[in-house]
Amino acid sequence: MELEITINDENIEKLVRTFYPSVLEDDIVGPFFIEKLGADISSNTWEEHLVLLSQFWAFVLLGDEAYDGHPLAPHFEIEGIDRKAFGRWISLFYRAVDKIYTEEIGEIFKTKSADIAENFMRKLEL
Repeated sequence: MELEITINDENIEKLVRTFYPSVLEDDIVGPFFIEKLGADISSNTWEEHLVLLSQFWAFVLLGDEAYDGHPLAPHFEIEGIDRKAFGRWISLFYRAVDKIYTEEIGEIFKTKSADIAENFMRKLEL
């Protein structure tokens, strides 16, 4: 598979859809997502979430204004979330990024996701 050399809506969606199946299979972060969204990634609940997350990353990296969510707010409702879970999320995200993007483009996602995770952990007082 040829790695992506640009960031656009299509390959952001490919990243999101590559990443989240690995999240569901993970023993640390999977349970948090399963509790809120269920275990069937083909469900309507998951589909809405995947679309929302694709819009979020398009907003963050492309300035696309289709996203109108509040990404931090739901995290306050997750019982038991901790730094270890954020660390695993980042690790899984980086692996997915490496499957989709060249190293140069991937670094943009990695830097932004690490900044977002650190901000979330600070605001969640983790």
